[in-house]
Order: sequence, then structure tokens, then C-alpha cells
Amino acid sequence: MQTNMHEAKSKLSQLVEAAVLGEEVIIAKSGKPLVRLVPFQPNTKREFGLLKGKVKMSSDFDSKEVNDEISEMFGM
Repeated sequence: MQTNMHEAKSKLSQLVEAAVLGEEVIIAKSGKPLVRLVPFQPNTKREFGLLKGKVKMSSDFDSKEVNDEISEMFGM
């Protein structure tokens, strides 16, 4: 839904509710879209060790031979 600035001022609570329910709300000025109203999503706290045991690396991932091979592949 696109609405103009004047209408947005008078119907802000309804527009916020529409955005929270998943509807795309665009506020325009003189017919030109200016902003998109989206629901706030709080930052989630990072959990350390979440991928522990799920990522596998070979024992030689940082060896000179592997680094030389990668450098050669990229022309370095």
C-alpha cells in the first residue's frame, strides 16, 4: 500500500498495524515514494559456539603448500 504524507500523519497507527501484519507500507510525498514502513526486529544476542562440531577443516588448511597453491590459483 502506498499513502501520501498527509494521510500517513492522520492514520499512523493503522499504517503501523498493517506493516506489523506483513503488508508493505510506502509513504510518498507528491506521489514519489520516500520511505518504507517495516516492523522493528530487535538484534538477537549472538551465541558463541553455535557451529561447534559442524565445521570441518583439514589438518593442513594453513600449510605452506596449500597457501602456495591458492596463491598460484589467483595469480599472486
